[in-house]
Amino acid sequence: MATATIIDCHVHPTAAKGGSPTDCADRLLPYADRMGVELMGLSLGPIFVQQPTPEQVEADNDYNAELIERWPDRFFGYTNLNPNYLRHSLAELDRRVAGGPFMGIKLWVAICCDHPNLDPICERAAELDAPILQHTFFRTGGNMPTESSPAHLATLAARHPDVTFIAAHAGLNWERGIRAVAPQPNILVDTCGFDPEMGYTEMAVAWLGSERVVYGSDAAGRSFASQLAKVHGADISDADKRKILGANMRRVLSL
Repeated sequence: MATATIIDCHVHPTAAKGGSPTDCADRLLPYADRMGVELMGLSLGPIFVQQPTPEQVEADNDYNAELIERWPDRFFGYTNLNPNYLRHSLAELDRRVAGGPFMGIKLWVAICCDHPNLDPICERAAELDAPILQHTFFRTGGNMPTESSPAHLATLAARHPDVTFIAAHAGLNWERGIRAVAPQPNILVDTCGFDPEMGYTEMAVAWLGSERVVYGSDAAGRSFASQLAKVHGADISDADKRKILGANMRRVLSL
């Protein structure tokens, strides 16, 4: 796989117009090209339900696998899992990551990530050197019952120091989220999932170091440009921006 100038660690095909993988690529790639995004990490899929069945998990992963196999220089993938089905999750992890073409794991809101079911998944992820992209929110009014917060992820990461985790959305309430994950050096944060507010990237770099911040857009739900603005407009060094935009994910993915 070729290296990329800008790697977007967090993209979904769910909101892209068109039903087939080709339709999705036709929608996403021109915007990525316009913004200089060369490689995109796919997760979830067009089914996009909170409690997917094993059959729905496989259908979403099949959809993303086709995108990766047809455009291997533009997409990489995180296998979608529902850890409530632990045996199926471990089988899907072996099928998709050990067997290819996926490089990591995506966990959404099916189960809170500090649940014991995550431990066997993390142990296998460590063996495969597969990063885990975990949705995290500190939602105003309280999270959904099985929705993970950055604090939950910090608990899981402490149990599995050999796994690299990405706290997707930095918890949405990013000031609180950055503080929650700061003590765990194996947790990175991405830039996506909230408006391009001033101060986010500066705080993340100050608290975590630029090596623990990665660019993600949440496209097509959000634009590449609005999330790139959090990096390009930040009061940080050009060297730090280069790490966030691509170098850190090259390290995480062992490209």
